[in-house]
Amino acid sequence: MTMETIALASDHGGVELKTLLAKQLEGAGFAVLDLGTDGAQSVDYPDFAVAMADALKQGKAARGVLICGSGIGISIAANRFAHVRAALVHDAYGARMCRLHNDANVLVLGGRTIGPDVAKDCLDIFLNTEFEGGRHARRVAKLAENGER
Repeated sequence: MTMETIALASDHGGVELKTLLAKQLEGAGFAVLDLGTDGAQSVDYPDFAVAMADALKQGKAARGVLICGSGIGISIAANRFAHVRAALVHDAYGARMCRLHNDANVLVLGGRTIGPDVAKDCLDIFLNTEFEGGRHARRVAKLAENGER
């Protein structure tokens, strides 16, 4: 069985949560591709969204997790790429729906806005929820089309 690789990236506002989630992923049998950052020194979140987009495009990982202080900036930056469907999630319902209806391939969390237990639950749900397809497939296809303009 091939181990799925999950890419993780954060700015300084998400390092602590990224470390926690990396341990959760490894414990669940996933390989972790850590795209940085590794410390509390201020860095620019768009750089890590680009690293995630590149990792997904190159096939280094099929899914990923991005974290910045609020999750807002890094999700905006990530969604500039047509092949990225990054969903900022705050709870279990959002984690489920972003996969079920939107086929999100990147979970986005706010390192300063979500508690560790909720974040771990969101990650677990994100990883274990399949895309429903059907009427949602047409909508997801339009996301990629609109990203090509």
